Amino acid sequence: MRDQKRVFVGLSGGVDSSVSALLLKNQGYQVEGVFMKNWEDDGKSAFCPQDIDLKDAKAVCEKLAIPFHRVSFAQEYWETVFQYFLNEYAAGRTPNPDILCNKEIKFGAFLNYALSQGADYIATGHYAKIATQEIGEKYLLKKATDLNKDQTYFLYTLQQHQLAKSLFPLAALKKPTVRKIAQENGFDNFAKKDSTGICFIGERKFSDFLGEYLLARPGNIETIDGKVIGKHRGLMFYTLGQRQGLGIGGQKALSEAAWYVIDKDIARQVLVVGQSHDHPKLLSRSLICEQLHWIAGAPPETPLNCAAKTRYRQIDAPCILQQKTETHYEVVFETAQWAITPGQSVVFYHADICLGGGVIV
Repeated sequence: MRDQKRVFVGLSGGVDSSVSALLLKNQGYQVEGVFMKNWEDDGKSAFCPQDIDLKDAKAVCEKLAIPFHRVSFAQEYWETVFQYFLNEYAAGRTPNPDILCNKEIKFGAFLNYALSQGADYIATGHYAKIATQEIGEKYLLKKATDLNKDQTYFLYTLQQHQLAKSLFPLAALKKPTVRKIAQENGFDNFAKKDSTGICFIGERKFSDFLGEYLLARPGNIETIDGKVIGKHRGLMFYTLGQRQGLGIGGQKALSEAAWYVIDKDIARQVLVVGQSHDHPKLLSRSLICEQLHWIAGAPPETPLNCAAKTRYRQIDAPCILQQKTETHYEVVFETAQWAITPGQSVVFYHADICLGGGVIV
């Protein structure tokens, strides 16, 4: 029996974390639910439905007859995640705050809180697996059974001590099964829509939200050959490969094909665009990354043949990883990759094992 092991489950109000709590209780753990408040809104409108999520999380704890805790990590989130988010956008890059939130909040502040309260483990509704190496007793982060929902891309910064104290109850389940379990057990949130995007932005237009915190510097939109064809509102509002929202439409003497963002000239505050989804400037066979993190605790020997993702939904792409300096690595892909974006993360895999990753320069 595991009744002596105490687990704090991070409850978001969604179906995944709710079923995680149920499964752990059924396995004999002493389960307690924790709702994390990571953002202080201005109270003027319900951009982020925290009240609904809080209500749903409480309802799950009542249904399971387990203790409920509500904690705020808003200050930690502002200092370690949101400030980085702003700094990156101000520098013309496109950050991924979800990755940093996992590192600093869910498996940082929350883990520390849980351990300080006497918990043995924390658990979340992430789709990922934790395994142990046969030799060396190292913890491994592996892809979930449901590859369509696998979230190891967002978890590549986890360290050995965090994996040792974490549980992912949904590792072997597929999403439809999770919803079915929730429905069969009377959870009102069994059909609740998955959360997407960044919580603190919610239903607002991203550009409107970002404009509240950063000063926009408008400039020209130019073609590859330097022809000015429009004006942009600020480079921070655009990302490589973006097609929507450019506001340039048809151009006289030019093809009517769709326009895509293919570069940002930070020095001149110019947004460079080109036509065609597969424009040569949007395709690249290599990248440089920094801020490397290795789940094993030490870097692998290079050159290393492995696979990598430069965005969450991407199929693993075969590549060769080579350390160039103490802090920078080069990744060379077998085939050209589309819209490799500075500020995003590149995450490395060997089969179903997540090795780690870094931030694209």
